[in-house]
Amino acid sequence: MNKGIFITGTDTGVGKTVIACGIARLLKSWGVNVGVMKPVASGDRNDAIRLIKASGMLTSSPAGSGRGPMDPRLRHAGMTALLDLVNPQFFKAPLAPSAAAGLEGRHVRSEIIYKAYWHLSKKYDVMVVEGAGGVKVPLGESTYMTDLIEALRLPALVVSRTALGTINHTLLTLEALAAEKVPVVGVLFNGGTGKTPAEKTNPEVLQDHTTVQVLGSLRKQGSVSPDATARALSRLPLLVKALKRL
Repeated sequence: MNKGIFITGTDTGVGKTVIACGIARLLKSWGVNVGVMKPVASGDRNDAIRLIKASGMLTSSPAGSGRGPMDPRLRHAGMTALLDLVNPQFFKAPLAPSAAAGLEGRHVRSEIIYKAYWHLSKKYDVMVVEGAGGVKVPLGESTYMTDLIEALRLPALVVSRTALGTINHTLLTLEALAAEKVPVVGVLFNGGTGKTPAEKTNPEVLQDHTTVQVLGSLRKQGSVSPDATARALSRLPLLVKALKRL
């Protein structure tokens, strides 16, 4: 097993990037040399850019010494080079990766992802990798996000919605990961106020139906900055314990 964690979710828009950025910043605050990756993106590369900024990777990249302000020209060049490593596969259409790639007459090239991952994993002690959409998002005719997680040999953290319906979505996600023998460090509920009946009962009900640890619920934050999210995550003892095992 590699040192790191793969942030996946029950769907798109569940807050994977917010959680991944918060975890990267939390690990960094512990003195961990943390690297990030968004292997596949479609539509835009904003998630990857947010991850880079949250991790502080740019200041430790070859384009900058980290000892003072970086020349803007070097910063731009450094970000471009780093972005191509952090997000090695990008497609313009906001669709599932395989569909977006098809519109460009391309396909998702796993070997490029693996090469970028191994390059980064040699430089950083712990990798925080964020997926695209859910675990059954197709990357090709017969390959899915689960295949990528399994190939990278990283344990998964499942980010789930707090609302009604999340039990079904989460159990199906865990089932898909188990089918590929992907270890799961836990489930983290994200969003909501914690005041609705579903939000109050979902963690306990889910735990009754799985042996995977429910790590807690992150309430909707006034700020989704990496620092604010890291502070909120640090107050979830089961999540902290799981991260420290990395």
